[in-house]
Amino acid sequence: MKEGWARQQAARFLKPKTIDPRLRLVERLEEFTGLYPWQWTPTEGEAFIAQLRGGAEPIRMSTARSYEVTIELFVEYLLDRRYGWVDTCLERFGEVPQEIFHEGNSVLHTVEYEADPRRRPLDYDEVQALFDAADARSARVRGQGRKGALTALRDAAVLKSVYAYGTRRTETSRVDLVDLRRNRTAAQFGGFGSMMERYGKSSKGSPPKRRTVLTVPEMDWSVNVLDEWITEIRPHFSPGRHPALWVTERIGHLSPRSINEAFVTARRDAGLDEDLDLHCLRHSYITHLTEFGYPARFVQEQVGHSHAATTAIYMGVSNEYRNQLLEASMKDRLGDDWSVSR
Repeated sequence: MKEGWARQQAARFLKPKTIDPRLRLVERLEEFTGLYPWQWTPTEGEAFIAQLRGGAEPIRMSTARSYEVTIELFVEYLLDRRYGWVDTCLERFGEVPQEIFHEGNSVLHTVEYEADPRRRPLDYDEVQALFDAADARSARVRGQGRKGALTALRDAAVLKSVYAYGTRRTETSRVDLVDLRRNRTAAQFGGFGSMMERYGKSSKGSPPKRRTVLTVPEMDWSVNVLDEWITEIRPHFSPGRHPALWVTERIGHLSPRSINEAFVTARRDAGLDEDLDLHCLRHSYITHLTEFGYPARFVQEQVGHSHAATTAIYMGVSNEYRNQLLEASMKDRLGDDWSVSR
């Protein structure tokens, strides 16, 4: 059953990193119940989720839903008459698989956003503090006579690039030198007018999505960061002809995990909230572009979201920005003395 379900998903071009965790979840349910899939009932499914909700580290609501959906997909495969499992189970065991989760015992999707509310955009001071901490690390390592000054310089540049272009960690790790390009309408940025993202987040077995992220004037400082990295720091890694923008000491693409670790180190050195993670820089990029006055559609295209609602979820504009919008709106309606007339 598991092998057949894996083949079905592979035929849809789903990746092993999607298929393998699904199979492991089915195995966890099997181990928890001590029963075969054709013996599972809603009672077993409910007990499984209830057990995961308890303990020292209870799962979140969004995780519970993803587990329930995965198990439903497996059961749907078993119930599909085209695969013959219903007839086989009935003939051999006198039992057939049945639905485990239904509307009455599964988590309902009632809101758009269920992620940890502690994950939020960084404000401008926090972004600056993060970058200052990343910059200071290289000097500190060098002063202590330890190895790692070059990697610290690289990590600082990587974090600045993530914020300046609003990229995900995997996208960032796979950027090559050729992906940095000119923008004819922004000649002042030279060869850093845009960044091609060829490994955007894929969905439902589709290939990676591509997009071009334009360098915006408010992030023009990133041009100097990238130029310094490419011309002065990167050559010390002796990359030869390797195409990666962000190279490792062993001459390969910097891994997403290493980029995440660079953020955690800088966050700790800056004394920022431990609940902030690397993806919060992407939230910050979206929020700050909005506060800079860019249209919602432009922001959506920059970050590669298929739906405007997704971009809106990432946004967390400041009260100051909202008050500015309110003031502008009231002036349009009531004139410059709107506060007096109110």
